Amino acid sequence: MTAPAGPGQGNGAGSGAGLRVVVADDERMVRTALRVILDAEPDLNVVGEAASGAEALSLVRALAPDVVLMDVRMPGIDGIRATEQILATMAEPPRIVVVTTFENDSYVYDALRAGAAGFLLKRAHPEELIGAVRLVARGDSLLFPAAVRALAAAHGAGGPATASWAARLTDREAEVLRLMATGLSNHEISERLGVGPQTVKTHVAAVLAKTGSRDRTQAVIAAYEGGFLMKKS
Repeated sequence: MTAPAGPGQGNGAGSGAGLRVVVADDERMVRTALRVILDAEPDLNVVGEAASGAEALSLVRALAPDVVLMDVRMPGIDGIRATEQILATMAEPPRIVVVTTFENDSYVYDALRAGAAGFLLKRAHPEELIGAVRLVARGDSLLFPAAVRALAAAHGAGGPATASWAARLTDREAEVLRLMATGLSNHEISERLGVGPQTVKTHVAAVLAKTGSRDRTQAVIAAYEGGFLMKKS
């Protein structure tokens, strides 16, 4: 077996087919563990590692991965700032999943607000990690409804409805947004509502436009912060 690559190095698989992943974490053991798990899958290729937010920015711009696993707490530029800069400066940014030790970490909420597609706990099982990368790569969000609701409440969200966009949602769009907040994918929403997948995509696109959100995760955050989703929901 070859030795694990250091920060910035790929494993040579990036030129092949499959999803390209960059792993950013200031702990080498964590990076190595994530690489071993992902590289064991034929459709996943870890093309680079970063030990800081600054390194992550450089690698992502150079390698154009599909997904980034981003530690939220790193020296210098942390995962939140790195996420913001990647999304603000790249025409076709990757999907970013923040990786954290604690689900109640306030950094997680800030990262979701910054545009991360979701978050994953470092203690997650390998199959959860693999599934998360594939999930966000196809455009879905990786949300844990109870944790996001608790984080939103801790940040003062969930009070009386104040969002002006809420009144512009149709009844079906409002229903779709509530189902998005429960963590359902487009396919699952389609089955729940008994409508076609394309119809759901149309409703999701309308929700994103009306809430001014980049993706599903930001729409859910906007729904909490605008009081559309009450604490009891």
